Order: sequence, then C-alpha cells, then structure tokens
Amino acid sequence: MKPLKEKISITVDSDLLKILKQKAEDDDRSLSQYINIVLKEHINKQAQ
Repeated sequence: MKPLKEKISITVDSDLLKILKQKAEDDDRSLSQYINIVLKEHINKQAQ
C-alpha cells in the first residue's frame, strides 16, 4: 500500500526555491517529488 500523502503549505526563501526547482528538473522529477526525496534522505541520515 502506498503511503498516504498530505498537502501542506510552506514558505521557503526564493533563492532556495530556485535551486530546488532546478535540481528537480535536472533529476526529471516534480518539485514535490524532489523535496520528498531530499527530506527522506536528510531524516535517514540524521537517524544514523
């Protein structure tokens, strides 16, 4: 079963958003998908 997804609203610095959008595009992913991946990697790294 796929994990449930929820919509949220966040505010990010415009320079950070520009970088995230470019990295998502480079990785051929949506911005949302890319942010999810980055957050999961960060959380997993912190748990080690």
